[in-house]
Amino acid sequence: MRAMLYDGTAPLLRAATVDDPVAGPGQLLIDVTACGVCRTDLHVVDGELPHPKRPVIPGHEVVGRVAAVGPGVPEFFSVGDRVGVPWLGHTCGECPYCVDERENLCDAPGFTGYTLDGGYAERLVADSHFCVHLPRSYTDVEAAPLLCAGLIGFRTLRMAGHARRIGIYGFGAAAHIVAQVAHHQGRTIYAFTRPGDTAAQQLALQLGADWAGSSTERAPDELDAALIFAPAGALVPVALRAVCKGGVVVCGGIHMSDIPSFPYSLLWGERRVLSVANLTRADAQDFMRLASEVPLRVRTQVYPLAEANRALADLREGRVVGAAVLRVAE
Repeated sequence: MRAMLYDGTAPLLRAATVDDPVAGPGQLLIDVTACGVCRTDLHVVDGELPHPKRPVIPGHEVVGRVAAVGPGVPEFFSVGDRVGVPWLGHTCGECPYCVDERENLCDAPGFTGYTLDGGYAERLVADSHFCVHLPRSYTDVEAAPLLCAGLIGFRTLRMAGHARRIGIYGFGAAAHIVAQVAHHQGRTIYAFTRPGDTAAQQLALQLGADWAGSSTERAPDELDAALIFAPAGALVPVALRAVCKGGVVVCGGIHMSDIPSFPYSLLWGERRVLSVANLTRADAQDFMRLASEVPLRVRTQVYPLAEANRALADLREGRVVGAAVLRVAE
């Protein structure tokens, strides 16, 4: 089968022909139709996340059809089903975090496209217990970003609690989905983008933001919560200045540059800074249920599998508006 591999020798993927995987116990063999290109993939390829599987096939926003089922697969998966494969691909089920129903913090996890082969390929195998059925109202290309951008955005918004005035820093794949969820919930949304990124600001306004501007600007009102999706640690003190007393700053990325020092007065007043780590199967089920009820407009830029490096470069340079997606098969 065709695949794009990262072997750790350069910040580029190489095209390769590899053997088809075989579904083992509890696994699904999936014919991939589409795979989202996530900033986490960029962190893997740029060497910002340590110890990836080498070589590894990236991609953890995978949409495809079940081609075969291994022994012990639950009955609700059958050959021909359309399924999604997210970032969290396996957990141990035994560590204190798993036992405490916090599997996103598992001590011995497997991550799709990082420690497990992912969806930048024509086929993959995945643990059926971590796969999800997808809402029928979305095409394969539209559904792909839901599997990380949507899920992480959803978990990040949940960690903001009942905050009514939401600031979103970095208006990319995750933000353009979570903004629609927050708008649906009746929250006020302020979108902050790179200076000069008028395309992202316009998209934010189209998707329900009440205000959009540069991250160097102040919102027209205090924020109850700030959600940071840009991997820039310098935004943390900026966001702390913007939130009111008792407000929360939630960092939604897996990697962020160092946070600069800031005066304690920015944190005082019971302000909080939190991070989001991975996701849970419950997150996936809850979000897919929500996505089936709320008609999310998923903005995508589509690339063929062979042009995965171009998609990553466009993402790195800020040329993607919405979410980048690889079309692997029709």
